Amino acid sequence: MTSDAATRPRVLVLHGIWNAELWVRPLAKRLSQAGFDAQVFGYHSIASAPQVAFNRLAERLREGPPTHLVGHSLGGLIALETLRRNPDLPVPRLVCLGSPLQGSATAHALLQRGWAGTLGRSGPLLDRGCQPWRGPAQVGMVAGDVPRGIGRLLGGIGADSDGTVALAETRLSGLSDHCCVRTSHTGLAFSPLAARQVVAFLQQGRFLP
Repeated sequence: MTSDAATRPRVLVLHGIWNAELWVRPLAKRLSQAGFDAQVFGYHSIASAPQVAFNRLAERLREGPPTHLVGHSLGGLIALETLRRNPDLPVPRLVCLGSPLQGSATAHALLQRGWAGTLGRSGPLLDRGCQPWRGPAQVGMVAGDVPRGIGRLLGGIGADSDGTVALAETRLSGLSDHCCVRTSHTGLAFSPLAARQVVAFLQQGRFLP
């Protein structure tokens, strides 16, 4: 690690299901340009149980300095559940991007249709979501409101969504702040405006008006 990186706030960025680390590298680059030491945390979203990701993420966080987390979709659930199971981890703030924290109707529709294999071992977590947040970390949610995605095709969610995750599914008791940006679920990982909101929350604990 360079001396410059050592002085910048550290951030780990988690991708969602069906994605690899490359998916969130543009977002990590934007966070780096905003002054963070942004790194990508990769995990197996289909073949491995979420517990494996929980353990690996907790181990990595214990190794270093205080570290913010940013998770797109399933990545937000992985991050939040890791913090719930390990409340002593040095994580000041977490930003979720379109994460179905209340459980995903799209995932439920896939499971009901017998397509559990498309979700792999992450299916149950996506289906049930997370418990209300009561931990020390500040958690914010950036949701999309352009209804274009697989959820609309399956008929599991309506127009009040990002096309894959309903807006209601992104609201969880205990969140510090919530905002919407004009983009789809996939677009949240690439949207400059979403990245600006992530930066604002990581810096101030609240989103831009």
